[in-house]
Amino acid sequence: MAKNIKQDNKLNETTKIKAPIVDALKTAYEKPTYQFHIPGHTKGKAIFKDFRKLIGEKALNIDTTDEFDNLGTLHPATGPIKEAQELAAEAFGAKKTFFLLNGSTAGNLALAMSLTKKGQKVIVNRNCHRSILTGLIISGAEPIWVCPNRIEDWSVWGNIDGGKIEELLKQNPDTSMVWITNPTYEGVVSDIKSISNVCKKYSVPLLVDEAHGCLWNFNKHLPETALKLGADAVVHSLHKTGGSMSQSSMLHIAKDSCLDVSAVEKALKLLHTTSPSLMLLASLDAARANLQSNNGQKLLDRAIKNAKYLRTRLDSIPNLHQLKGDFGYKTDVTKVFIKIDGLSGKRLESILEIDFGIEVESASDIGVLILCNIGNKRSDFKYLADCLEKIASTNYQDIYYLEKRKHMPMLEPQIKMSLRDAFYAEKETIRKEEAIGRISAEVVAECPPGISILLPGELITEQHLPYLNDYETLDVVR
Repeated sequence: MAKNIKQDNKLNETTKIKAPIVDALKTAYEKPTYQFHIPGHTKGKAIFKDFRKLIGEKALNIDTTDEFDNLGTLHPATGPIKEAQELAAEAFGAKKTFFLLNGSTAGNLALAMSLTKKGQKVIVNRNCHRSILTGLIISGAEPIWVCPNRIEDWSVWGNIDGGKIEELLKQNPDTSMVWITNPTYEGVVSDIKSISNVCKKYSVPLLVDEAHGCLWNFNKHLPETALKLGADAVVHSLHKTGGSMSQSSMLHIAKDSCLDVSAVEKALKLLHTTSPSLMLLASLDAARANLQSNNGQKLLDRAIKNAKYLRTRLDSIPNLHQLKGDFGYKTDVTKVFIKIDGLSGKRLESILEIDFGIEVESASDIGVLILCNIGNKRSDFKYLADCLEKIASTNYQDIYYLEKRKHMPMLEPQIKMSLRDAFYAEKETIRKEEAIGRISAEVVAECPPGISILLPGELITEQHLPYLNDYETLDVVR
């Protein structure tokens, strides 16, 4: 089914899209019972009334866990949950799909815990999410850092190709795994196919953190998902752009992967709560069903058309620039990173929010990131473009201030200790100005996008200071 969705997003109108967890919750809601079990708010009856009024009684009625109402279990997956995961695997083109209730973080932690061991080498891109670092700290595996190409004018990391990976594999023949984040937070796409070919040549598995690419398998105008390009495992943050509720994600094991699926599942069982929210699980089920439905396909088509409309409007605005895939790399059209001459990204974000009521995904010292989501209408983008035209033609110098806070360092880390040894070492907390020349004992990362400024074991230098304005002190190895 996944292949057909990508090639022909016009599904048969008579096709019934299944959503087993949603259906099971609906059945439970329609057959009320006297409850003498958790959760103790008992269908919202004991909830603070302002909160109950805010979210509605129906939401509280279906706030239950996987022990009751014939809703199945998460670990091991049974009943409607098992069926929903199987449908998701089919939709995304995977052999096995796991639902995640702690974001893609849970998937990355499980992959690290189940597939790497202390002292093993793992090639990881420098702009990985902090959850990958956390997983490697837990497992004790050692990252071999690969720095993507730099897009200097935008102060962001760019793409990675197979050549860089092969060079590192030649230098480190005992590498156990390659772990790539794709796309970048700003939507820059790496050449996963060439990386996959290199990994197969050297017989090492390829993991891809595709958290920001969960829509790719559902529209031919979006990049190809790593599941079709040879990756062994992929994580997707459905809550980011796929339409599920916050902190719900998926972990996929590829059809031809030789990874130990049982080991991954055991790690997830350790990481997950024993009281999983059926609302979150149902939202994953619903998001997948929606993306497969005719309505969902129309929403995704609309999002892409809206993104192209916005980009066309932006091209006509003087002094405004957008990050596009015409500089030797590809981008996801729905992620629009812009900057305006004379304004920092933080200042632009502030003007948009305070003067025009517009909230963007994020802002850096350079620009702001705009997501063209499936829930946005064309009128949203018309208003946004109109506002950006006004801002770009206005002289803000009288209220402009220079942002001292930097967004994300593009530095090659100077590693002095292993991640795990530095994290668990005796440490002391000192002022950041006094930390220059010392070894970091913590992960310092801004969320979003969750990319580390400092790693445990990394030498702290004066170059780090502009990125640490939000920090008064740092933990360093004693």
